[in-house]
Amino acid sequence: MRLKYLLLISLLSIFISCSNEDTSTPSPMEEAMYFPPNNTTTWETKTPESLGWNTANIATLYTYLSDKHTKGFIVLHNGKIVMEQYFNGHSSTSLWYWASAGKTLTSTVTGIAEQEGFLNVNNKVSDYLGTGWTSATLAKENLITCKHLLSMNSGLDDAAGDDVSPANLQYVADAGTRWAYHNVYVKLQDVVAQATGQTWNNYFNTKLRDKIGMSINGGWIPNGDLSVYWSNTRSMARFGLLALANGNWNGTQIINSTYLNNATNTSQTINQAYGYLWWLNGKSSYHLPQTQLQFNGSIIPSAPSDMYCALGKNDQKIYVVPSKKLVIIRMGEVADGVNFALSDFDEVLWQKINAVIN
Repeated sequence: MRLKYLLLISLLSIFISCSNEDTSTPSPMEEAMYFPPNNTTTWETKTPESLGWNTANIATLYTYLSDKHTKGFIVLHNGKIVMEQYFNGHSSTSLWYWASAGKTLTSTVTGIAEQEGFLNVNNKVSDYLGTGWTSATLAKENLITCKHLLSMNSGLDDAAGDDVSPANLQYVADAGTRWAYHNVYVKLQDVVAQATGQTWNNYFNTKLRDKIGMSINGGWIPNGDLSVYWSNTRSMARFGLLALANGNWNGTQIINSTYLNNATNTSQTINQAYGYLWWLNGKSSYHLPQTQLQFNGSIIPSAPSDMYCALGKNDQKIYVVPSKKLVIIRMGEVADGVNFALSDFDEVLWQKINAVIN
């Protein structure tokens, strides 16, 4: 009897303990990511105060941006606008160029074409453009895959200028053995056009621009052998938000998350800080355009280590920070001196951003 009694007491204690295990109110559900409606200027906002940011330092940040020839600046948190400011005669409807920040548009649309079965990034470029698209020998040309163009390690001569005609695309090293920032990536637009049977502009507009509500007033403007994308600042922010949301736009998967994950992680063994036309922060080393030197450390030490970026000439910026649910956009004239992507401006700007958000 005594054993049965003790067992009963023990079971009763366990029952009471379990029933009282958590009587506290559950924490509120995490805020869902917000997506601005398409074809409208509506975009929900939240205040810096609601995030606990140091608002006393916002004025200093804005002064720095204005002094450094910024035109448009937007900060999104979980999709909502927290900061939006225009400077130096710019407005919310003004168009500005993305420069090389637009490389990430080409990367994304290439991924969309792959997921629709039109191409495979592991296939050689000549499968889509035919042979003779470079001046390399057939054997060397056939080493170059679409992924090499995405990763900037085609082995073609980056010192020959912006011209991407066959005569100017000259062999330097075997594909995959040398990283060099090169405009040859633009041949991916020709690959997409050939593979899909559509013009690049039409495929880009229908598969990306229109689906995420980027302004139809923007577009690809010819600039020599290249086309440069122009848009308002909010259109750039929409694209950054798509990246933050792992390729999903309000429930519709625009670009599959596996491809986007590959695009925003190290794509080759030479430049740790480069994905598929995206720059990556927080890596142990990096290379810069127009040099074969390796530098140790992170490309922007003051910025979060998980940040990845679209960086364009004269300081066009898309910063995506998954850990902080942030997208930060900067459009404008060059901050200090002509540059091809990364500049000292990035580091100082992030110091001033940190003074607000931390």
